[in-house]
Amino acid sequence: MHAIVLVGGFGTRLRPLTSTRPKQMLPLLDRPMIEWVVEHLARFGVDDVVLSLGYLPDAFRAAYPDGRCCGARLRYAVEPEPLDTAGAIRFAARHAGLDERFVVVNGDVIADVDLGALLALHVARGAEATIHLAEVEDPARYGVVPIDDAGRVLAFIEKPAAADAPTRWVNAGTYVLEASVLDRIPEGRRVSIERETFPALVAEGSLFAVQDDGYWIDAGTPECYVQVQLDLAARDGGREGGGAGYRHPTAVVRRGAHVERSVLMARTVVEAGAEVVGSVLLPGAVVASGARVAASVLGEGATAGPGALVLDGSLVGDGALVPPGEHRRARLGVEAPDSPSADAALGSA
Repeated sequence: MHAIVLVGGFGTRLRPLTSTRPKQMLPLLDRPMIEWVVEHLARFGVDDVVLSLGYLPDAFRAAYPDGRCCGARLRYAVEPEPLDTAGAIRFAARHAGLDERFVVVNGDVIADVDLGALLALHVARGAEATIHLAEVEDPARYGVVPIDDAGRVLAFIEKPAAADAPTRWVNAGTYVLEASVLDRIPEGRRVSIERETFPALVAEGSLFAVQDDGYWIDAGTPECYVQVQLDLAARDGGREGGGAGYRHPTAVVRRGAHVERSVLMARTVVEAGAEVVGSVLLPGAVVASGARVAASVLGEGATAGPGALVLDGSLVGDGALVPPGEHRRARLGVEAPDSPSADAALGSA
C-alpha cells in the first residue's frame, strides 16, 4: 500500500524552532514527528511512503539515509516550487510512478484515524476519493464537510465564518484517492485540493467521507505542539513521577525545582528554584534557578537564564539565551519582551 505524506511547508507558525529544520523533524517526546505519522500508516499496512518535500528536504535524507522509517520504505519527491496541496500530491505521485489507489496524509497531523474503515467505505461506495472528518469546537480554521447518510459529501466549504458553518465536522487531512484524481489536477501551477479538486468531486457525487471521533490534532501551532506531547505522554502513562508528563532518563531535575505537566527531553536540566509548567524542553535545554517556563517551548540547547520568565506560547530557538530577568510572552504568534505593567499577572499565566 502506498502513501504520500505532505511535509513541504515552511512551518512558519513554529518559528524559530523551524528556522533550521522542517516541522516534521521536530521531536515529539523521544522521536521526530514524522515517525509518529509513518508508524501509524505502517500499522495499517502502508509499506511505501513518498515524502512530498519542499522546505529543507535534506533533513529527511540525513535522518533516514537507508530510506527506511518505521518499517516502511521512504521515497522523496522534492517540489521545484510550492504547488499547494493538490499540486504537491500530483507531483509526488507522478514522481513516484503511482498508478493505483493511495493514501495521503498531512505530516503535521497526529491522529488515531481508522484507515481500515476509510478504505472499507471507499471500496463499498466506489468512491473516487474518501476523506477523514474530525469534529472540532471552532470549524472556522478548516474545511467544513457536511455529508448524507451514505457518507457522500454534500459540500466542501473552506474556512467558513463560525456562524455560517453547517457542521463542526471538518477535513482532517487524511485521504484515500484513486489514481484518476491525479488527472483532475492541472500540472505546473499551485492547486488547492480543498478549494479546487474536492469541490469538483462533490459536484460529481464521487467524494465520500468518514466521521471518526478518535484522537486528532494539527501539531503545527505552538499551543498544539505542546498539547500533542502532553497527550502522547498521558496516553503512554507518563514517565517518571513528580508531575512530569514525560521525563527522558537523562533529564535532570534538581531538588527544589518544580515540574508539572511538562515534557523534558534528553539532557535537559531544571535547576533548583526553577519552575516548568505545561511546557516542552527540547534536548539540552536548561531552565536556570528562579526562571519560570509556562505553556512554552525551549529549543534544543536553549537556556532560560536566572529569573527569566518565558510564558504564554513563547518559542525560544535552538541555542538561544533568554537573558537573566527578561520576561517573554507570545501574543498572536509574535514573541516579545513583556511590559513592566504586566509583571503582576505573570505568576498566574
